[in-house]
Amino acid sequence: MHYLRPSPSLQSPVRAMTPIPTHRGSPSRLVIQCAYRFDSANATNPPVAPTSAGFNFCGGVGSTRADWQSTCAILASKVVSQQQDTKKDSGNVAAVNGHKTLDLVPVDTNSNLPRALTITDLSPAPMHGAKLRVAYQGVPGAYSEAAAGKAYPNCEAIPCDQFEVAFQAVELWIADRAVLPVENSLGGSIHRNYDLLLRHRLHIVGEVQLAVHHCLLALPGVRKEYLTRVISHPQALSQCELTLTKLGLNVAREAVDDTAGAAEFVAANNLRDTAAIASARAADLYGLQILADGIQDDSSNVTRFVMLAREPIIPRTDRPFKTSIVFAHDKGTSVLFKVLSAFAFRNISLTKIESRPHRNRPIRLVDDENVGTAKHFEYMFYVDFEASMAEARAQNALAEVQEFTSFLRVLGSYPMDMTPWCPSRDE
Repeated sequence: MHYLRPSPSLQSPVRAMTPIPTHRGSPSRLVIQCAYRFDSANATNPPVAPTSAGFNFCGGVGSTRADWQSTCAILASKVVSQQQDTKKDSGNVAAVNGHKTLDLVPVDTNSNLPRALTITDLSPAPMHGAKLRVAYQGVPGAYSEAAAGKAYPNCEAIPCDQFEVAFQAVELWIADRAVLPVENSLGGSIHRNYDLLLRHRLHIVGEVQLAVHHCLLALPGVRKEYLTRVISHPQALSQCELTLTKLGLNVAREAVDDTAGAAEFVAANNLRDTAAIASARAADLYGLQILADGIQDDSSNVTRFVMLAREPIIPRTDRPFKTSIVFAHDKGTSVLFKVLSAFAFRNISLTKIESRPHRNRPIRLVDDENVGTAKHFEYMFYVDFEASMAEARAQNALAEVQEFTSFLRVLGSYPMDMTPWCPSRDE
């Protein structure tokens, strides 16, 4: 680089080096040795060269502003031409989440060495506006799939054969969210998912309520009189128990993993003596006919699902929020009244109280182990209350609860599902 002594009318030098593009071909190096700028006040007066001959550097920058501007245009055209050459050499460039990537090392397909992992192999989480991958338990046609679509429209629903698998799919980055049922208005709580909420470190980020509309499905041409058994999820069987009796069906009732799986099982095995309780969508997917529509015992049959994610959301106060916690105490259930009073004193409404056995310490001896015989069962308590963790009253309530408990965990603070609902066939 040549160093020049600027004239008094010139400002300090601005040295710019253009980046050297990297590509598979031999790169051409473009170097700007030195350039000077001058004040806008002196823009009408071109810089004066120290010598009458003028400066001729960096491709011919002369002593006039016109020469300086023309040289900048030439340099810009060279940069554009180099960028175009780089694009030609790069070949087909992979796109990940809308961003271009470039292989800097050519891959020899004939080599016996293991291929190096690239960023495209890691299935990165989708960017804002991209399609979410949502795990649910069951097969296509399950109510959980419908709940996933209601919670995240246009999502990519990923079926899982067990609730445990859906939790692990999110933890292992195979899915971005999970939508799982926790309670039904007729059948009560899904205890398995309450236990899994405590075992895994996922966070509740939302809830969705789905109207459940059960149908009695069988192979085409089968009549109700030919049936000897009905299969479905245990919750679905209990929700349709009275209606099945009213239909005069003297059939055995067998439980399977999920409702849509029952429909798939009947169709796959061509069972003409077996019916399934599932949704109308399951009938369409697996080619079954609907023998009876809307066979749930109560038309107001709603299942509440929670949306799970790896990271919690930031609580807000501009809309109704719900918070879910779980706690326990070494001295048994005697502390429950004190915990509930912490919420009642602050006018916080509770929407759910669920007790589950304490797996690590299911039984506690009251007296001396060698003398006393009285035993108490130990429980974990799950509580949902209508308040956001961004509110001071919720924070103060949990601070008081923590004084009375030996274990306290916030499962999530999330927006409440305020979607209006009425029992209808379209749901």
